[in-house]
Amino acid sequence: MRLGVNIDHVATVRQARGTFEPDPVAAAFLCERAGASHITMHLREDRRHIQERDLAILSEVVATGIDLEMAATAEMVTIAKKYEPTFVTLVPEKREELTTEGGLDVAGQAERLTEVIAELKTAGVPVSTFIEPEEAQIDASVEIGAEIVEIHTGSYANATGDERERQLERIMTAAEHASGAGLSVSAGHGLTYYNVAPVAAIPEIEELNIGHSIVSRAIMIGMEDAVREMLSLIKEARR
Repeated sequence: MRLGVNIDHVATVRQARGTFEPDPVAAAFLCERAGASHITMHLREDRRHIQERDLAILSEVVATGIDLEMAATAEMVTIAKKYEPTFVTLVPEKREELTTEGGLDVAGQAERLTEVIAELKTAGVPVSTFIEPEEAQIDASVEIGAEIVEIHTGSYANATGDERERQLERIMTAAEHASGAGLSVSAGHGLTYYNVAPVAAIPEIEELNIGHSIVSRAIMIGMEDAVREMLSLIKEARR
């Protein structure tokens, strides 16, 4: 299983003081050295953390790959075509949210998303959709031309007891359905060192994207060790 490390919150700390540190580029190097399969970042419309300059530099120096999370807007499509990340993940975006809330409603905006994906594919950029674990959203992702779906795991991460088990079942069912539909399957949002194992054990899921928990752990023990600890948990779950 691949692990994409989201470095947004390294940039969040930097932007809190409007200075030059901590540097997301340096963090990306450490993540790669520790075994991350790629670097994930969300360039938001309001530029609250990652800046376009970060993307520009990382596009030149990252050795593994870049997953650019972005809203399906004309501005972001232009930026993606300029920097040509390894792939982009289309996500919903609201200015008032602290972090991404829920999955993208692919079924409800299929016409617009079809145009966005077609334009990105013409530029040679593969596209993933960040969706709720629902068959309708998976089927819509296939119809609009997405090659990957990332299943939103936030409801699972926030639940407890029987509800957490129910949410895990939803993820398992969705992953099986998406894989059967010919899509590559990834998952992420709210995953931590304490809840990652059951999701990592789902055989159809090929990749996890984790950010906040790893960055939080890195404050205590360092970025490389934080990434290695997460990879160890994932590998153990796969076994």
